[in-house]
Amino acid sequence: MSLLLNQILVFIGASIIMVPLFHRLGFGSVLGYLIAGVFVGPYGFRLIRDLESVMHFSEFGVVLLLFVIGLEIQPRKLWSMKKDLICLGGLQVLVCTLIFALVGIFLDWPVSTSFVLAFGMSLSSTAFAVQSLNAKNNFNTEFGKSSFSILLMQDLLAIPALAIIPGLGNGEGGDHAGSSSLSYLFPVFVVVLVLVSRFVLQPFFRIIAKTHQREIFTATALFVVLGVASIMLKIGLSAALGTFIAGVLLADSEYRHELEANIDPFKSMLLGLFFISVGMTVSLEIIMEKPFIIVGLALLYLAIKIAVIYSSGRIFKMNHVNAKQMALTIAQGGEFAFVIFSIALSAQLAAPETIRFLIAIITLSMALNPVISKFDEILSNRNNSEVEPKFDEIKDEHPEVMIAGFGRFGQMFGRILRAQNIPFVAIDKDEEQIELLRKFGNKVYFGDVMRLDLLESAGISKSKYFVMAIDDVEVSVKAAKLIRERFPHVKIFGRARNRGHVFDYFDVGVERVKRETFDASVYFVKDLLVEMGTPAEKAQLIIEKFQMHDEIMLREQYKVRDDDKKFVSVSKQAGAQLAHVLSDESAHSYISLPSSQENK
Repeated sequence: MSLLLNQILVFIGASIIMVPLFHRLGFGSVLGYLIAGVFVGPYGFRLIRDLESVMHFSEFGVVLLLFVIGLEIQPRKLWSMKKDLICLGGLQVLVCTLIFALVGIFLDWPVSTSFVLAFGMSLSSTAFAVQSLNAKNNFNTEFGKSSFSILLMQDLLAIPALAIIPGLGNGEGGDHAGSSSLSYLFPVFVVVLVLVSRFVLQPFFRIIAKTHQREIFTATALFVVLGVASIMLKIGLSAALGTFIAGVLLADSEYRHELEANIDPFKSMLLGLFFISVGMTVSLEIIMEKPFIIVGLALLYLAIKIAVIYSSGRIFKMNHVNAKQMALTIAQGGEFAFVIFSIALSAQLAAPETIRFLIAIITLSMALNPVISKFDEILSNRNNSEVEPKFDEIKDEHPEVMIAGFGRFGQMFGRILRAQNIPFVAIDKDEEQIELLRKFGNKVYFGDVMRLDLLESAGISKSKYFVMAIDDVEVSVKAAKLIRERFPHVKIFGRARNRGHVFDYFDVGVERVKRETFDASVYFVKDLLVEMGTPAEKAQLIIEKFQMHDEIMLREQYKVRDDDKKFVSVSKQAGAQLAHVLSDESAHSYISLPSSQENK
């Protein structure tokens, strides 16, 4: 127990020092974990020496990560990625493997050894790349989705590789050889998993959910993940890939978000431990013996992968920015390389010195990759708006109305327009919201209101009305201004968050503006007045006069919005007049405010 507590303290202590430091420097948390691992590992200060046990335990972080990713990718979404999976991912692995294999043959390695080690070096780190994409909120960008497609293809190709490699060597293959003979069971396992997830797991989760015991639901989620991982290891295949498939099959479950929320704390903790354990594998002795050669080869390795991945992206019509960001995201070596190198060593395909040398290069590539990304960011002064999500292609259906933002506000327009058979097109940037709406038969597209080409393809030039119902205040005003300038015939109806938002709309020429909570609030006040004994007709009159008064007040405040003293003066006078207006029994009581000229 004392030893365990000491190890936990070492891991936590190293993390809370290194991770915030490197995050503050702009290199991300992953590099902080790696450096922490170097310091505490057997090649650093030797605070942790049992590297193998830590590595095995921490690999569950990758397993949980792939399960959570699977939960976000429904089967139909996975099928839509087939082009990137096969073409983009396949090309990257093929070209990188050939290049690295030719280097091995040039170094007089046997052909089989060259291709095995080259394949390991062609792979990238799923854990590293996905952590980076999530941290920068780039997972749903075009390069983010393409990056994940390549990573997934690499994991899929690793399945047959793990079965074939032991038979290429002279050794027994160790544990890997014994288990990989069962890898032909993988298709059977997938079929069984499909049936179990549909007919057993989903009903079982409903039963567990009815207990309202959060810890039991968490335990059940972990049991499913670890059970799938255990079976995959038994047949000699990737536990991470198995749990990814399990996640995909549960992506349509109504408990998807709860599963993710329960797994996420364990995933984050173990993923950090995984990166620390990777840092612990770095042999500082090898690096110190030939520092310039090792660092130079690691940089060359990254340069080759960046060039190949960038070229692959450009071949498949990605723009320069997206192709470059994809290359920088997945250029580093991967955790699967450690597994393949281990099997190659057990099968006597390579000498221990060679494996240690390659592991140092792979690990160093993980450490150098965020540094290169940061350097690129500084050098190019990159603007995040250059990297765009992969939006839907919207066909011109001659809509009379276009709606931007299909949340609680925009949906009201959609429901009534649909009931009146008025053609409209709705776009939104929230993919989860879009998926939910589509389940109920709503036709919503994933798109950005600031993209003129997208609006034109959707038919804005023939539309008469545009409903601006998005949440983002700044973007809504910019988009309204853009539409007013480019499509002056379109009448804009703007959803405003507050008075300041209304003023911003007025500035760009949008007159039809409604504050999102105004009507709901005042009519709720009417209900209160009636409940308190006010006759319904009188309560209705009070509300109508308040609305008229507030509209006039809004216009007068707008005139003096840039002068604080005048603004306060107009607001005070309006407040004083409101009581008089509302107390007047006349239905057409006079409502006025001092003009901005009178407040000079």
